Amino acid sequence: MAEKQEEPSNTQNGEPDNAEEGEGKKKKLKREDLPPFEIVTGERLPAIFFKFQFRNVEYSSGRNKTFLCYVVETQGKESVTSRGYLEDEHAAAHAEMAFFNTILPKCESSLRYNITWYVSSSPCVTCADRITETLKKNKNLHLTIMVGRLFMWEEPEMQAALKKMKSAGCKLRIMKPQDFEYVWKNFVEQEEGEEAKAFVPWEDIQENFHYYEEKLAEILQ
Repeated sequence: MAEKQEEPSNTQNGEPDNAEEGEGKKKKLKREDLPPFEIVTGERLPAIFFKFQFRNVEYSSGRNKTFLCYVVETQGKESVTSRGYLEDEHAAAHAEMAFFNTILPKCESSLRYNITWYVSSSPCVTCADRITETLKKNKNLHLTIMVGRLFMWEEPEMQAALKKMKSAGCKLRIMKPQDFEYVWKNFVEQEEGEEAKAFVPWEDIQENFHYYEEKLAEILQ
């Protein structure tokens, strides 16, 4: 069952579809007027959220949440694997930040961490910088991020942040149809007492994968 964990408020993750209007509203709000956000954690997310939030559309209208599914392999005297997902409650949340604050707040130098994220969209500049700093500080942490969409990829600042992530050792990839199927099988809720439903790809899943793969290659070259 999903649990909710309080996180400090932060308004730097993403922009609303009507960005100019959104900026105007932000300037009018005082810090104390901004509601605290919550991070939802669990093992499996509802199918309806997956089908909408992870869809690799070119224009992500209405998709202001971040869904992050993770697999953490910790290698030491014994190998331990854990998995789950994080979901932010509204657009101000940073699921990537929450992962390092709650799921992996500290890396033991004697252990090796192989982490894979499956995220609905690539991180914002703030989160990308946090990822870069974490990887530079912890050489025993290896992170692969599979993303459904690229977030604000046309912005120079965003492109620079993604390049820094790559330089720090992060493997950033666009999710293929097979990756969406993997998330469906391993991180999406199935109805109790019913046979697991097969993943049904949406019509433009392959086309959109190639679109984002090309854009990412141009950014990281």
